[in-house]
Amino acid sequence: MTLLVRPYITLTTDFGLKDHFVGTMKGVIININPLVKIIDISHQISPQDIDEAGFVLECAYKYFPPYTIHVVVVDPEVGSARKPLLVVSDRYYFIAPDNGVLSFLYNNEEEPVKVIEINAEHYFLESPGFTFHGRDIFAPVAAWLSKGVDINNFGIEIENYVKRTIPKAEVFGKDLIRGRVSHIDKFGNLISNIKRSHIDELAAKTGKGKFEIHIKDIKIGSLNQFYAQGDRGKPNAVINSNGYVEIYCYMGNAKEALKAVKGDEVGVVIK
Repeated sequence: MTLLVRPYITLTTDFGLKDHFVGTMKGVIININPLVKIIDISHQISPQDIDEAGFVLECAYKYFPPYTIHVVVVDPEVGSARKPLLVVSDRYYFIAPDNGVLSFLYNNEEEPVKVIEINAEHYFLESPGFTFHGRDIFAPVAAWLSKGVDINNFGIEIENYVKRTIPKAEVFGKDLIRGRVSHIDKFGNLISNIKRSHIDELAAKTGKGKFEIHIKDIKIGSLNQFYAQGDRGKPNAVINSNGYVEIYCYMGNAKEALKAVKGDEVGVVIK
């Protein structure tokens, strides 16, 4: 891929905004490439939550221009022997620790990737430490990449990288899709791993079009088109903007109302 004259770098971290971490990373980047545009996807990932970071990035990354460099720093093993990676797809670059945070990408057969272990230390900050690789390794590598440094100059291609298993929803028999809560957003909405495509598949097989959603002994009678269609303060369901079945309470909080946690089972039954 050929980089744009003014490329974009996105940042996804669990650093929050109270401390200096995010600002310091941006300072490192623009000190190397003052022309680059830096965009924050999120800095409110739950601490060390690799799965949450992967989900958030998966929802966002395709909406950026081609050749955007996506940097992810959610890194419980910072300072250890885990590898820093540069991952290259047909349209984007990703820089992340080798902890499986990019498994959503590795498991996507429609978007094959090249995985490079970053070992060219002359692209790191001088004398990098062991506790802030976002500043010392990931930020400078992203900045040098944004200036057009060839991907092969950063290290060697590898095949032995960490790939996490991402649970998938399954269709059982003629009338049931079984999934789980995979993410809970700041509004307390419960986002499942059941996709619109699962529902379309079941509808095509059965010729039926009415659905009932089940979670924690609660039955939700239909899928709404938008949030305000739901009964105020009661559990409702919708296909969200990323194509997943989402359980919500209109003007309320589904997580609190249902005492729900990630991993809770969600079922969709066709009627």
